[in-house]
Amino acid sequence: MNTELVIFDFDGTLGDTRRNIVMTLQQTMRSQGLPAASEQACAATIGLPLRDAFFVLHPELSGAQADSCVETYHGIFERNKKIRMPGLFPHVEETLRRLGEQGIRMSVASSRSGDSLRGFVHDLGLARYFDYILGAEDVMRAKPDPEPVLKSLARFGCRPERALVVGDMPFDVQMGARAGAPTCGVTYGNATREQLAASGADFVIDDFAELLQIVAQPYPRT
Repeated sequence: MNTELVIFDFDGTLGDTRRNIVMTLQQTMRSQGLPAASEQACAATIGLPLRDAFFVLHPELSGAQADSCVETYHGIFERNKKIRMPGLFPHVEETLRRLGEQGIRMSVASSRSGDSLRGFVHDLGLARYFDYILGAEDVMRAKPDPEPVLKSLARFGCRPERALVVGDMPFDVQMGARAGAPTCGVTYGNATREQLAASGADFVIDDFAELLQIVAQPYPRT
């Protein structure tokens, strides 16, 4: 086995947060007097920094308006989380446990704010599995820029080819590939198998537990 480090996205990969994110985006837009984008349009922005997501959904916004949307979003999201706490996708916790038992290090690289990300990781009982957690404020350039992966690799002293980047969006795949790391897309999140394959994912899986088969493959993987 040659995999030393697995770098995970959070939203749509570990945590089933789609409904909360889409609902909060739509409520934020309405509260700001903006037309609410469709569920599909909102879901397509998951993985981007929140400010960038609002510019994608409403390119006409000024910087000040986008900042206001971000601030409003955070307040609404916290209220929505108390009503509907997101859960984990099937087989996430047991797979993380088995990866850890094999001596594989694990980290999270997300565009979610650091406080929110670490809160979710703690509340969902995952904190013991991760040695490093990167949120939006922890990098200068967000995904699909490779900085989150490069920073994680440096933290662990891991070569890119001995890591695996796992996410549900093309942004995650592109981030990993630009850092020179193998990538794995998951189909149960917010992008389709076709979108993940088109973005260049080395692996595409339907079930989180399939990661155990991937990390067992000798390098170079095929």
